[in-house]
Amino acid sequence: MSDAARTLSRIALGTTAVGAATLAYAAGIERRHWTLRQATLPVLAEGARPLRVLHISDLHMLPGQKSKQRWVAALDELNPDLVVNTGDNLAHKQAVPAVVRALGPLLNRPGVFVFGSNDYYAPRFKNPARYLFPSDKRIHGIPLPWRDLRAAMVERGWIDLTHTRTLFTVDGRTIAAAGVDDPHLKRDRYDEIAGKPDRQATLRLGVTHSPEPRVLDRFADDGYDLIMAGHTHGGQLRIPGYGAIVTNCELDRSRARGSSRWGAHTWLHVSAGLGTSPFAPVRFACPPEASLLTLVPRTTSNDPAQEGAKGARFGAGARVR
Repeated sequence: MSDAARTLSRIALGTTAVGAATLAYAAGIERRHWTLRQATLPVLAEGARPLRVLHISDLHMLPGQKSKQRWVAALDELNPDLVVNTGDNLAHKQAVPAVVRALGPLLNRPGVFVFGSNDYYAPRFKNPARYLFPSDKRIHGIPLPWRDLRAAMVERGWIDLTHTRTLFTVDGRTIAAAGVDDPHLKRDRYDEIAGKPDRQATLRLGVTHSPEPRVLDRFADDGYDLIMAGHTHGGQLRIPGYGAIVTNCELDRSRARGSSRWGAHTWLHVSAGLGTSPFAPVRFACPPEASLLTLVPRTTSNDPAQEGAKGARFGAGARVR
């Protein structure tokens, strides 16, 4: 073998080894590196006391995912005032008890929710290339027992915001909230909740699973202070220095996770979620996350949301960001 051939062979072997190591990390380590994202958002009425909101999304729960269940249940130690669940809780027809165990003590706190496509239908195997080149074509899996999950949540006092507008009180603070069914499946019917929310509310909150711009625009136009969504998995596969490759919706890549402004008066928070499809169990540069948002009174500043790491840790193998 010539020197050039030996060099090319070594490069090929090295590239293969790096690729295998990266895949092993993405599939075996990072997708279980439970992470807590924290942000402070100026969205409350003037003079209001801060409100701590825990955002949970995209659990994609399988019955045997004990580590995920324990970590989510332990989030109750954060003592949130409100829990917002933006859907895609299920990934298996027998996963409802596992989701209820995971939410556990959080169901004793005030909570609201909407469902996503994987609450209604089980995931199916897809060509991995379709992740990078998504289309509008939908092939549904078997129906999932979302009604059982809804009943468990509602029985414990959580509010189903699907095509609903409501007022409720959290520790003396009035929240005007509204939500839509999953825009990813084109089940959203915003006209059913259209209109200005109560201007006297401490917080005006919009909730959706998929952050489709057509829905975000309607919430913003109606005057909501904060919109919360999931679905994107933060891109699930991110390239350092570049970010998310895709968002699996019409939202731009720069907003695939975290907080940003949507229009002049509205904030958007997108959760990167805590799970993956069982047919694509990898994450890279995008660990699974829940978010703790500290909501404070609005200011005249247009600065980005104050997000960052404080060096603290929450739970085994988790980072606070």
